[in-house]
Amino acid sequence: MTGGALSGLLVADFSRVLAGPYATMLLADLGAEVVKVERPGAGDDTRAWGPPYAPDGEATYFLGVNRNKRSIALDLREDVEVARALAGRADVLVENFRPGTMDRLGLGYPALRELNPGLVYCSITGFGSGPGAGLPGYDLIAQAVGGLMSVTGEPGGPGTKAGVALVDVITGLHAGLGILAALRHRDTTGEGQHVEVSLLSSLLSALTNHASAYAAAGVVPQAMGNRHPSIVPYEVFEAADRPIVIAAGNDRQFQALCGALDRPDLAGDPRYATNADRVAGRVGLVAELNAALAARTADEWFGTLTAAGVPCGPINDLAAAFALADDLGLEPSVRLDGVGQVANPLRLSATPPSYRRRPPRLGEDDDWVREILGR
Repeated sequence: MTGGALSGLLVADFSRVLAGPYATMLLADLGAEVVKVERPGAGDDTRAWGPPYAPDGEATYFLGVNRNKRSIALDLREDVEVARALAGRADVLVENFRPGTMDRLGLGYPALRELNPGLVYCSITGFGSGPGAGLPGYDLIAQAVGGLMSVTGEPGGPGTKAGVALVDVITGLHAGLGILAALRHRDTTGEGQHVEVSLLSSLLSALTNHASAYAAAGVVPQAMGNRHPSIVPYEVFEAADRPIVIAAGNDRQFQALCGALDRPDLAGDPRYATNADRVAGRVGLVAELNAALAARTADEWFGTLTAAGVPCGPINDLAAAFALADDLGLEPSVRLDGVGQVANPLRLSATPPSYRRRPPRLGEDDDWVREILGR
């Protein structure tokens, strides 16, 4: 096995909380050397975000997005020359300060481009660097104003957020993709560039079919609970003991579902002949399916329907979800010096992700970083 796909790259990580640290952790998993720049005494905000805590008292939030990194504690007002030296050596810099902050510190892209023309400089913002620059870039705010909460939850109910800071994660993924594209450009030209990504733009892109409904047809989607606006049956149903999700996305799967439920009459009913018919007849069809599903448990139906080729599954908690991934051979977790970690989901045959370093203690690599910088 060769080194990681990104081995040899140095990433200066000036980001905090989630979107930026998630992106830089993915780069680190692929072999990049990531130096996390943190505030002296406090560090990344997420070091204090608990409970829950790991057995040694560290916040699990921080541990979840900072493995494979080194930490240096710098006061950017007093140690700016060290920060500039790091940026001058780096291949990639990632920051998510409020727009204008890095410029005032002498660490903005125009200044660092003069110092390091090959630098790929990634800025993550909440709402861009224009009129929205002053808006707070919090995931919850982005979910609210970006429309995600309007399509999440039950019809007529209050807006509901996703159960995880999903917009931060999506933005981190977009940031990573933009960084890799800019590195490819640098490979062919020798020139770095400024990569900009915002929470709002990332969310609008990730809303996919909902956003397309508005952009292409002027349709404003509404919350539908666990139902799908364009596919039936594709929602939560009630088995004898607990809920089960069924996602019959085409006519063949619907016919297989009806056969497995011993309701072939539904498959032959002209009211449900096509997906469009089933969407129109959702209420009646769902009632029929729930009545049939009440005869057996969710686990029994999971086995029967899966064998019949019908996509389905019980609603698991995270313990059951990890157990399922283990059973399927996906190896969902690893341990680094005793610290439990969620495994990187990428599988690369020649340059797989690696797990080299536990999430760092605050400033534990100050000496190492200063030595490589000659400071």
